[in-house]
Amino acid sequence: MTAPAAERARRTTYSYFAAFVAIGMSGGLLGPALPHLAEMTGATMGQIAILFTARALGNMLGSVVSGALVDRFPGHRVLIVMLGLMALGLVAVPFSQALAMLTAVVFLLGFSEVSINAGANTLLLWTHGPASPPWISALHFCFALGNMLVPLLLVAALAVTGLFHLAFWAVGLYALLLIAPLARQPSPTPPAPRPGTGAHRPAPDPWRLALFLLLFALYVGMEVTFAGWITAYATLAGTPPGRAALLVTLFWVTLSAGRLLAIPLLRRTTPWRVLWLCLGLALLASLALQFGWLPLSAVALLFGLASSAIFPTLFGLANQLMTMSGRTTGLVFLAAGGGAMAVPSLTGPLLERAGTGAFAPLLVGLVCLQAAGLVLLHRRIRHTPRDGQDRGAG
Repeated sequence: MTAPAAERARRTTYSYFAAFVAIGMSGGLLGPALPHLAEMTGATMGQIAILFTARALGNMLGSVVSGALVDRFPGHRVLIVMLGLMALGLVAVPFSQALAMLTAVVFLLGFSEVSINAGANTLLLWTHGPASPPWISALHFCFALGNMLVPLLLVAALAVTGLFHLAFWAVGLYALLLIAPLARQPSPTPPAPRPGTGAHRPAPDPWRLALFLLLFALYVGMEVTFAGWITAYATLAGTPPGRAALLVTLFWVTLSAGRLLAIPLLRRTTPWRVLWLCLGLALLASLALQFGWLPLSAVALLFGLASSAIFPTLFGLANQLMTMSGRTTGLVFLAAGGGAMAVPSLTGPLLERAGTGAFAPLLVGLVCLQAAGLVLLHRRIRHTPRDGQDRGAG
């Protein structure tokens, strides 16, 4: 890559980083603002929970539609449209005082957020090619950073105005400011194989793709289950509510830090080893929760660290082993959305019927299923090597 091309690639990558901070902030607003949204609409907490379903359904539809759009149109145009839709939805939230209207707006937010997510991931892969895993990890750190920053923005808005509206409008304005830089930059295109290098992609392998989709679904289901249920689990186990609420914050802190640590790690070792290290730490954290080896705060910190690098590393590995078109990336986020809906929805009835003692075995089971999927994926690759490199990838 020439120096001017490298500079363009860096500027484009930084634009994607900024966009991921925006979607992290947009997505992270829903939870902290939920009591205010319930009060605004006159809904009970049970009724307002429909917003999570609406957002998940928007995510699933957006993952399919955005993949097709990125394959067909210049990627930056797609991102610009979705940033505009996201800003529109954020501005509209405080005006949506009927629950039905608010549900429709949150569906739109889910659609646009995941479209930016899937689109930027695909374009970043096209920009950096096989060297993408560290960049993907940095990209997903920016998403976690947005999740961490937005509660502070909401607190500031409430302190200054006494209203939550300003937080939504500030994130919407930030999203609009990202449109101009993207509009000035050319959209990346899928990399073409270089003749004479011997580099080529394997024939499409549905089983390989299916294993990747399964791993993404299991991981996201595990992450959302831990982040969504650890506070309720701790409360049921007798932890004071204030300390229980802190656990999810600890989880996000180490998840964000771990994604930063993964950047140099992925430059020095293979994605396979990073994935096995993460799963090993997740198993240790789950067993520590089961047998009481560590306090809950330490378990939350360890599980966040274990979860940090799995998604970006798995995504970068998929780019090395498959042709990652917009459609394929859309399928990845569709699988992730399915995992985010299915696994946490099973956790509530499980805890209700079996008690808190079922939570740690559920996490252990999810980790073991991911380990089994990784073994099957590695065996599949060994039987269908791309160019000899995959044979020694583990």
